Amino acid sequence: MTLSSKFVCLLAISILLVSFTEIQAQKSKSQLEKEKSLVQNQIKEAQQILAQTASKKKSSIGQLNAIKKQIEGHSRLIRTYSNEIKLINNQIEEDALVINALEEDLAGLKKEYSAMLYSMQRSSGGFNRLSFIFASSDINQFYMRFKYLEQYTAARKNQVQFITEIKDEIEMEKVSLEGAKVEKGELLASQVDEKKKLDKLKYDQNQVFTSLKSEEKKLREDIAKKKNEATKLEKLISKLLKAEVAKASSSTNRSATVKIDVKNISSSFEKSKSQLSWPVTSGFISEKFGTHPHPVLKRVKMPNDGVNIQTKQNEKVKAVFNGVVKKIAIVPGEFKYVVIVQHGSYFTVYAKLKVVHVKTGQQLAINDVIGEVNTDTDGVSEVQFQVWKNTQKLDPEHWLAKR
Repeated sequence: MTLSSKFVCLLAISILLVSFTEIQAQKSKSQLEKEKSLVQNQIKEAQQILAQTASKKKSSIGQLNAIKKQIEGHSRLIRTYSNEIKLINNQIEEDALVINALEEDLAGLKKEYSAMLYSMQRSSGGFNRLSFIFASSDINQFYMRFKYLEQYTAARKNQVQFITEIKDEIEMEKVSLEGAKVEKGELLASQVDEKKKLDKLKYDQNQVFTSLKSEEKKLREDIAKKKNEATKLEKLISKLLKAEVAKASSSTNRSATVKIDVKNISSSFEKSKSQLSWPVTSGFISEKFGTHPHPVLKRVKMPNDGVNIQTKQNEKVKAVFNGVVKKIAIVPGEFKYVVIVQHGSYFTVYAKLKVVHVKTGQQLAINDVIGEVNTDTDGVSEVQFQVWKNTQKLDPEHWLAKR
């Protein structure tokens, strides 16, 4: 196989490989861009919540939570930039390898073409194409000589075309390489900027933490008060749910239709696990389900029957699924108004509402407004959301859609 033939094969293979690599890289790049956009929106949202919280009081747990959320966001953003830079570095390496390979092929093609011209010049002295053809001893030789000269001329033309194509391909790869270098420089600058923001947030976090630590006595008083209020809420919910379960198990005279409806609603709710809409449009989980350490005080554990979602002031609280309002109650203290919605065998609880827009027995559809979130004296706007199956507490994070 001549160098020209090898070049045709190698060029085709290299184009396919480069195209495939670019498609794969583009796919990964697209995913990273999507993740970056999502994180940037979350950071912006946390900044807005922090601004509202900080305007009320210098230091609060809500402020600490908002700063922590921003730190998480900026850390994720820096990791995303690192992954993008890795992709760009791979692209730069691949572009450089392709350029080197193409330049080697170009040198070989030029050498082959020079040899072809030299050979023709040596044999052209006194050479007459027509004489060469018509000096044939028979018709077969005539045809063979004619085809030889025809193929030789075509080979020269192809060689020139190959050289032109490979030069164009090299120029395209060089443009791609320069573009990748520029993009890498921009990403590095953005990453440095994010690291500065992260350092500033960590400093702010330490300042708020120190300020709260100095108010340990008040914090402990608040914790005792909140635990007492949480116990009252748990008793209220448990009492209602036990009554509902007992009513359901003893209702032998119910119609088959009602039983099927309850079963179907429960089944539909179960199928929506990890896909439920959030009870508020904006916000982040500031306190998780279960028992966990206090964010400031050592050796202090905080129980939570649901999740706390820190959000913006006056945010609308919405139903996460179709259901019926079973109970509206007032729990003095931080929980304020509490609304319990039934979804067959499942119940969702919405607490820390300053106002309620529904009534007991009302049928609700997904995203129907239940009420508005309360803002406490520290400037923290937060809704507590719980999920129960009969009398069993469930982790709401396993049910809500990912953000």
